[in-house]
Amino acid sequence: MTMAAIDALSWVCLVTGGFFGIVGGIGLLRFPDLFSRFHAAGVTDTLGAGLVLIGLMLQAGWSLITIKLVLILAFGLFTSPTATHALAKAALRGKVKPLLRRKGT
Repeated sequence: MTMAAIDALSWVCLVTGGFFGIVGGIGLLRFPDLFSRFHAAGVTDTLGAGLVLIGLMLQAGWSLITIKLVLILAFGLFTSPTATHALAKAALRGKVKPLLRRKGT
């Protein structure tokens, strides 16, 4: 791959990751209950951060920085969904009820 193609792919990853981060923030503000907000935060946070880190890896090339970014990505892929699940489980144990909607409303 040429350097220009790697730069273009890197910027696509960075911009897409930023977009997912913004969409997750909007989801946190717009969704009606705690559990749907957890879903918005968990999914978009993992995807957005992953894409940003991949974009940074492409910018860094093969170096020690790339290895550190891979480790950060692996850590984030394991901890973000686990933390979201733990928070939702704690909310359920704390008697927070999900917002249930009937069909047709």
